[in-house]
Amino acid sequence: MDEARAREILAEAGLPYDAELLALGENAVFEAGELVVKIGRNATAHPELLARARHEVALASWLAECGIPAVRAAEPEARSVDGHPVSLWHRLPEATRPAAAGDLASLLRLVHALPTPSFPLPRRELLGGVERWLRIAGDAIDPADADYLRGRRDGFAEASATLVPHLPPGPIHGDALPRNVHVGPDGPVLVDLETFSSDLREHDLVVMALSRDRYGLPAEAYDTFTATYGWDVREWAGCPVLRGARETASCAWVAQHAPTNPKALDEFRRRVASLRSDDPEVRWYPF
Repeated sequence: MDEARAREILAEAGLPYDAELLALGENAVFEAGELVVKIGRNATAHPELLARARHEVALASWLAECGIPAVRAAEPEARSVDGHPVSLWHRLPEATRPAAAGDLASLLRLVHALPTPSFPLPRRELLGGVERWLRIAGDAIDPADADYLRGRRDGFAEASATLVPHLPPGPIHGDALPRNVHVGPDGPVLVDLETFSSDLREHDLVVMALSRDRYGLPAEAYDTFTATYGWDVREWAGCPVLRGARETASCAWVAQHAPTNPKALDEFRRRVASLRSDDPEVRWYPF
């Protein structure tokens, strides 16, 4: 979905066509006055996208009831507009500072203390989008690289199913990074609830360990994260399995942008080459 199509959906939803574009990735995100609008890809071929958007809105209501600082939905259910999921959110106040590793850790402690809600939460299907992203990439990527990632996906899916957790499983954010924390006048709040799940709590912690090794997170920031949370997931025997699964998903996620963005293709090739060479410290760049 490109920006022009996203703006058409805005207009069809009765929202300002000229709203400010904030992000264009898995979703198009716009700011329209006091609202933030998220528009997903067409769900006709992938009906799980609409279900995911509606799940995110329901989660926001539950987190509000639980007193968890998180983004709040402006409508009780996501809409379907010409096949695209559209959800409306209350715009957060201006950030007072960038989110830090300690902010994320403190929020995760709250989330990881939550009981199971009355409605079902899905498992964290970390590898579930791999096939869809590779199909979107199509001929833009080397078929051998696509097959390699499919093989990794299958291997890590099998290995993940046998993991013995250190922490009690339960609600998790699913994409626990400082970029998904907004620090406003009242403190840090969680944003981007699409991947909120019920699964191994270690999923939320492996993300930051990978950030330290792959994305340039300073060691001091990682140490603050583990000290605030109270445990370092690298001490767990299952850490390499969840890390490998996330690296596989991250490669495939970048691949979907390769047909229209040469920088994405370069980053995809960098990531795959580092996996093929089994080099766990080659620097990856956020995309």
